[in-house]
Amino acid sequence: MAPENTFDLEEYLTGGVENLVRDLVKSALFHPAESRFMARYAVESKKASQRRHLYEQQGEHIPPFLIASITSLCNLHCAGCYARSLDTCADGEPVQQLTAEEWGGIFSQARELGISFILLAGGEPMVRRDVLEKAAEFPEILFPVFTNGTLFGKEYLALLEKNRNIAPIFSIEGGQDSTDIRRGLGVYKRVRAAMEELSARHILFGASITVTRENWQEVTSDSFIQGLQDGGCKAIIYVEYVPTEHELGSLALDDALRAALDARLTELREREDMPLMISFPGDEQKSGGCLAAGRGFFHINSHGGAEPCPFSPYSDVNVRDTSLRQAMASRLFTALRDGGMLLEEHEGGCTLFARRAEVEALLQR
Repeated sequence: MAPENTFDLEEYLTGGVENLVRDLVKSALFHPAESRFMARYAVESKKASQRRHLYEQQGEHIPPFLIASITSLCNLHCAGCYARSLDTCADGEPVQQLTAEEWGGIFSQARELGISFILLAGGEPMVRRDVLEKAAEFPEILFPVFTNGTLFGKEYLALLEKNRNIAPIFSIEGGQDSTDIRRGLGVYKRVRAAMEELSARHILFGASITVTRENWQEVTSDSFIQGLQDGGCKAIIYVEYVPTEHELGSLALDDALRAALDARLTELREREDMPLMISFPGDEQKSGGCLAAGRGFFHINSHGGAEPCPFSPYSDVNVRDTSLRQAMASRLFTALRDGGMLLEEHEGGCTLFARRAEVEALLQR
């Protein structure tokens, strides 16, 4: 059952985009390229919403988001990385991963369906410049790129400056100490340097933060958020830590800390001039349950497997063999949506990760 204080994530994001447009148009004389893109994107986003609404009237639900892991290759070894734990991220060159042309076909289908946000992830997505160049051909779609921020150079800056629909989302864990402990010595400085380069060019970017028992107060503090804002950050995505190993479970938030985090984010959102703030899975739960398996989004891995979400790497259909529309109606997705698992309360950061044995069982039916 959905909580009484329901929260419409799609509506919040749409409002956030509109606020960005308003603020950027005000300063158009200072960075017109950014404001022009956001104004055009706001128009296209409304058109996409109308297309999804038409499908809804016909009894077919189209989620507004898609998560695309465009590679399994990563150049870092972050402590407690769920992708490495699940063997969906590795050092070796991936085999049989989707080509840039195949990703282009997926992006085209998404555009026609009214999907207006495609989150590009990995591994480290910046190793697939060919896919990012393909994404640039779809200005109607906003492509947040979840990156560790260590692979930026002049060539990438030129690509981003020309194609404003590609928006880096930098992974950090807090300040320098917190980030370098988890991600490696010197990573924080490289990320901040990349942020400074983008801010100087008025290129839209945000930050993604894995929230743990150890850093949650730091990353929601006024000083930390102000520092990101002063550096040009327009959005902050808080992702609750999912323990990948038993000994790392002590880093996960308990119910009391989860409630405290939710209260703090509610307080911050009520202030004026705050960046766009998204929290997973907190915002999902307030939206009426887990949004995976096509309720609000789904995941495509680097080999084309359509999965409920990145934390639930199970698939019974591949987009190489079927369309996005057919993938969303897969037996696994349908069973998850109709079976009620996504609406059930749970402990921890991810419903499907916590119930992975049950998801595996659905594949055997």
